[in-house]
Amino acid sequence: MLIKSADDKSKRLDLLKSLQDSAMLDDRQHRWLRDEFFRLQQGISGERDAAHYIDAHFADSENHAVIHDLRLQVDGEVAQIDHLIVSRALVFYLLETKSFGGDLQINEQGEFSVKYAGRSVYGIESPLEQSRRHEKVLRKLLGTLGIAGRAGADLQFEHVVLIHPRGTIQRPDSKRLDTSNVIKADQFKTWHEKFVNSSSVMEVLGLMVNLRGSNTVREVAQKIARQHRP
Repeated sequence: MLIKSADDKSKRLDLLKSLQDSAMLDDRQHRWLRDEFFRLQQGISGERDAAHYIDAHFADSENHAVIHDLRLQVDGEVAQIDHLIVSRALVFYLLETKSFGGDLQINEQGEFSVKYAGRSVYGIESPLEQSRRHEKVLRKLLGTLGIAGRAGADLQFEHVVLIHPRGTIQRPDSKRLDTSNVIKADQFKTWHEKFVNSSSVMEVLGLMVNLRGSNTVREVAQKIARQHRP
């Protein structure tokens, strides 16, 4: 079930584009505006493409609620969650979308970098660590809203990084570091099925404790979506 679509960011793009023509700005400011316009344009495109793949499988599902482009503010902390999926077992999937114009590289220490054609390798912030910080804010919000597990059971949070289907990922040996939750956007449904099917009996029993009806999941997601702060 689709609860919230992405916000319209066209006005921000138009503003950044129009400011580039200003004669009041110096060269540094013009470069910043061009770079910011490009980053925002790429980000919007990546999130839109990812939302397309997510909605194709989950927007009409009675077992999952989908929220796109969720920005939360709790106790002075901010979380910008690209896509949030809530299952009937109250598993929260935080999906971070990244659009790179180069090859994504991950080393054995879990450090992320991007290599552009004919250019150097640039280190970037770990999107997984970024998503885990978002989890902290989301957990606080859920506590404020009174959304909790049953019989003392903890809520479950899973983090996935989505890149463009035409992108490439260079990974370390899986025995040294598991990066199976960094995938191409069109692979999320397959990843989700493998994740669910790989759960142990004890994990499944734990999830059953928190199992809710479809209407309850809808209400939970709507409560969260109402906290969106553009």
